Amino acid sequence: MAKGHINCELIWQAAGGVFALLTVTAAGYIWHLPQSISPQAVFVTYIISISLMGVCSFVIFRIAVRQGYASEQHLSPVPFFLQMLIWGLFFAFPCIYNPIKWAWSRSQASSGFTVLNIAGWTCVVVGLALLHVALGRLGLPRSLGVKSRQLETSGLYRVSRNPQILGGALLIVGYFFLWPSWYAVGWLVLFSFTGHMMISTEEEYLRCAYRKDYEEYCKQAPRYLRFR
Repeated sequence: MAKGHINCELIWQAAGGVFALLTVTAAGYIWHLPQSISPQAVFVTYIISISLMGVCSFVIFRIAVRQGYASEQHLSPVPFFLQMLIWGLFFAFPCIYNPIKWAWSRSQASSGFTVLNIAGWTCVVVGLALLHVALGRLGLPRSLGVKSRQLETSGLYRVSRNPQILGGALLIVGYFFLWPSWYAVGWLVLFSFTGHMMISTEEEYLRCAYRKDYEEYCKQAPRYLRFR
């Protein structure tokens, strides 16, 4: 029965992942449509989208995922699907403004060996490296809360409790340097908010699951980075 239950959960998670991918793909095409209308249409769609995604991030991570951790001690298919959906929509979000067609809303993409270009590609490469090492160390299922976690305190997790979030932030900062835009600034703010909602919920679970061990770990490693 237990094996069948696990297989059933895996099927639902796979189905949820496929549906999330299709939804994100559709959203990408839809978000392109305002570009063929007017700059004002892009701006209005941007404001509405970023507001809705902020609200959804709070509802998903602080209510649905939080309840999943409390009742199951791991993520069941529904909150897992919602988590994948919100992150998928987040990374599809640049489709609304990149590439954009109006000079007033974005400067030209930096090119050559300019300071912005070098800084941008450096952030992208370092961000991808952080994501690769952090997710490789922790594993995607544990990163998404599907499997019961073991407290990871080695490698990159010795200097930051959330190196994957730092990697994602560096990717977006690199994107901003390569394609400067006020829209990209909003994207970074949304990432910070969404990531913080996810981390706050995970920390509640880890504190409950590992108690003193997690409290000691929090004293040794900062949530993001420690500046001295």
